[in-house]
Amino acid sequence: MFKKLFVAILLIVSTSAFSQQGTQSPYSFFGLGDLKFKGTVENQSMGGMGVYLDSIHLNLRNPAAYVGKNVEAFPFDGESRPVKFAFAGSYSGQNLKSNSTKTNTNSFSFDYIALSVPMGKFGFGFGILPFTSVGYQLEDIDNTTSNPLYRYDGQGGLNKVFAGLGYQINKNLSIGVDVSYNFGNIENNAIGFQYDSDGTLVQLQTSENNRSDLSGLNYNFGMAYKGKISDKLELSATATYAPESDLTSQNIRSLAPAVIGADGAVFVDNSGAIEVNLEERGLATTTLTLPSRLSLGAGIGQPKKWFIGSELTLQNTSAFSNPIFSTASTTFENSSNISLGGFFIPDYKSFSYFKRTVYRAGLRYQNTGLVVKNEPINEFGISFGLGLPLGGAFSNMNIGAEFGQRGTTNQNLIQETFTNINISLSLNDRWFRKRKYN
Repeated sequence: MFKKLFVAILLIVSTSAFSQQGTQSPYSFFGLGDLKFKGTVENQSMGGMGVYLDSIHLNLRNPAAYVGKNVEAFPFDGESRPVKFAFAGSYSGQNLKSNSTKTNTNSFSFDYIALSVPMGKFGFGFGILPFTSVGYQLEDIDNTTSNPLYRYDGQGGLNKVFAGLGYQINKNLSIGVDVSYNFGNIENNAIGFQYDSDGTLVQLQTSENNRSDLSGLNYNFGMAYKGKISDKLELSATATYAPESDLTSQNIRSLAPAVIGADGAVFVDNSGAIEVNLEERGLATTTLTLPSRLSLGAGIGQPKKWFIGSELTLQNTSAFSNPIFSTASTTFENSSNISLGGFFIPDYKSFSYFKRTVYRAGLRYQNTGLVVKNEPINEFGISFGLGLPLGGAFSNMNIGAEFGQRGTTNQNLIQETFTNINISLSLNDRWFRKRKYN
């Protein structure tokens, strides 16, 4: 297990995970960017649903899952639960369409690395992941003259380091809590194009550059129930709640001369930049509110055979605001997400590889809470996945694919059609196995 951990961590470090640009979505312009973490690959392959908890997969959406399931005769010989380790990466391809243009983008990103360790009735978990990602290039065009009015570009995002503890109250019920430290920065640049009286673009423009360094704590409380309702069927129910919390934002802003080339390229002279005094405006240090979030889920299935469930997530997104960088055309309303998914295993004890493979599928519909030019931005996705056995103590590779759509072309906004491919390794080992012979 230690060799596996070392190789995995080395791979993650070598990709320089936190210097990446994990999105090229124009909607990452708003708020804190695109939400990058939507659960493990197993969760995402079932429509993002985090209801199902088992002994060999991490579930990072619910801290009550750190205790795993109760001890089973198979596959762990009735002894201690395994140490679980997982890491993942993804590819995202997007087709962006407005009323006048079309373009394609793609990006690669590291998704998460996490470890869970059993401790009697307790379970301890920790990890690190990119939580949001910013990466956009936008232009606001005059509908009459087709001249650019504003150009925006940005990068950065928010990362999360978390640690949590779960506790098994009885054989059916467990609870848990995560504590997360959020950190990162967001940089954005804005240029308002100026024209002379003849409508000719003025060559020398002004570029406004903003940078916000963000940090803060938040908590996530979880509860999970799993119990038999017949000889073959098992009921699962979960709940998580993340209370409202604050992020501290340290902000700087500067103005610099910019030259527009003949091909429309912008050249910013940062050596001539002038720093804006945000202190006297009360904007040098601001507070951003992370909205509260409640998730409720339930499902039914036959252990080690099949499962189907659904989850509803409600978030108080209307409480969000960013005093340092916002637009008059953008507001936030409370968001909601409904997901439905499940899995099927033909025969988990079979010698046939494909009969031991886990087949997953799901779908989701989300009101993101973002409203641009009075148009709500909604998102839909359908997902599929495979859990491929790797041998050993039930380690596996998980592959998932999601196809979906976000946004609208109304009001000359942008509609995204996206394809997400996710891959993870879920590695399990026994660190505290009892000796049978001396």
